[in-house]
Amino acid sequence: MALKILTTMAGAAVGGAETFFVTLTTALARAGLDVRSVLKPNTSREAALREAGIAYETAAFAAPVDLTTRAALRRAAAAFDADILLAFAGRAASFVSKGRARVIGRLGGYYNLKNFRQCDYLVCNAPDLIGYVREGGWPDDRTFLIPNFPSVPDAPALDRTSFGTPPGVTIAVALGRLHRNKGLDVLIGAVTRLPELYVWIAGEGPERESLEKLARQTGVADRIKFLGWRSDRAALYKCADVCVYPSREEPFGNVVVEAWSCGVPIVAAASTGPAWLARNGEDAILTPVDDVNAFAEGIRAVLASKTLGENLAAAGRRRVEREFSEARIVQSYIDLFEKVRP
Repeated sequence: MALKILTTMAGAAVGGAETFFVTLTTALARAGLDVRSVLKPNTSREAALREAGIAYETAAFAAPVDLTTRAALRRAAAAFDADILLAFAGRAASFVSKGRARVIGRLGGYYNLKNFRQCDYLVCNAPDLIGYVREGGWPDDRTFLIPNFPSVPDAPALDRTSFGTPPGVTIAVALGRLHRNKGLDVLIGAVTRLPELYVWIAGEGPERESLEKLARQTGVADRIKFLGWRSDRAALYKCADVCVYPSREEPFGNVVVEAWSCGVPIVAAASTGPAWLARNGEDAILTPVDDVNAFAEGIRAVLASKTLGENLAAAGRRRVEREFSEARIVQSYIDLFEKVRP
């Protein structure tokens, strides 16, 4: 009998964890598991689940007072007779209850561990998070490391003159939430040192206004295009001469493996996740965190040598095939589910 997996997610309207909820939920279904979901209402996530043929229901996941969501999760797990309840991030995990199903909390960030008190096990997507939860009191035999895999649905490349970009220029693509942790101010500083470079920034977040102001103040607003949140990541990667990822804090680094999977060379700040994932000079260029000059030089090195860019991209593709493929990562989840199922 197929494993029965109930996935649950509250989350923001958009974001990396929210995207990976859909990515993993649909991948588990493709692998032959019986999958259902309970999630906070969200038009795009609901549409993705329907398209994948995954039954779901919605719940409020409201805070601080919500008398309905916990009961809805209990009912859904019991009616489904779930073997595993997989809770994505802290908000969803805070509403789960113990029952027949084994409860697994999934962490992609340094979440408040109090929200995971009802979980039987934790999955972390990076080694530093494993250290974080173990320092927080979780024993080795209840914590597991399973990285993310890239899922970038194919799409035709955009016209490289999109967003007011002149023809024939060099384009860097940056993807991520517009938050201080993402280091996009460092990227803007690097652009002031690279007069030939245009940058497309795909993302939304609380720092958008201040980043746009910084671009104007430093005289590069005409070369930095703020695109908002985009779901057509493949279309962006296909236009990129280089992918740039200046994050100050990044426990994993989805953009690294996405760029690899799309064959795009990447320059990244050596925050925790990228420094674990990438091998400097082999499959990425890594520069010190918060070092504008070094980040600019890293980009310049890739743009100056077609051979370097091609070698980085090819090595990255090989890393995905060997270590971060969907098949490999999904099998790791299945192995864990089989190990802990009731």
